[in-house]
Amino acid sequence: MPNYRRAQVPDATYFFTVNLRDRTSDLLTREIELLRETVRATRARHPFHIDAWVVLPDHMHCLWTLPPGDADFALRWKVIKFAFAKRLPTTETRTVNQQRRRERGIWQRRYWEHLIRDERDYQRHFDYIHVNPLKHGYVERLEDWPYSSFHRAMAMGIYPLGWCVEPEGAERGYGE
Repeated sequence: MPNYRRAQVPDATYFFTVNLRDRTSDLLTREIELLRETVRATRARHPFHIDAWVVLPDHMHCLWTLPPGDADFALRWKVIKFAFAKRLPTTETRTVNQQRRRERGIWQRRYWEHLIRDERDYQRHFDYIHVNPLKHGYVERLEDWPYSSFHRAMAMGIYPLGWCVEPEGAERGYGE
């Protein structure tokens, strides 16, 4: 097994991708209120700033800035994932190991994290988060996706109405 180490820098900003185990599920949008409650409760006990967030049916992307002296994003994800799963009925398929360890089978075990390096890196990830519903074909206009901080960014004047709408006939070129 590789010697994988996560970058842990206090009061830094991180980009995350967190996936459901079942990538065909719509659980995150179907249970959006539970997810929101779970995040609120986690932030009350373990503060962090949400710079950007988008929730899609089977995965989510977000940018968080941690408080001064704090680099423990792993604890926050553990609390969010556990608290969310705990309040749902056990209907998902679980492996024998998950059953033995009394684990749920809702989330992929790991998640992707990236330490934001500079303003350009921040803007690239901020835009990537907000364009995701369009990229995945859920909407034709970003303002039509209800599970995104895009609306907050528009209200703050970061994005104009109609941002990222392709002219008719143009092809989208969003990187993964």
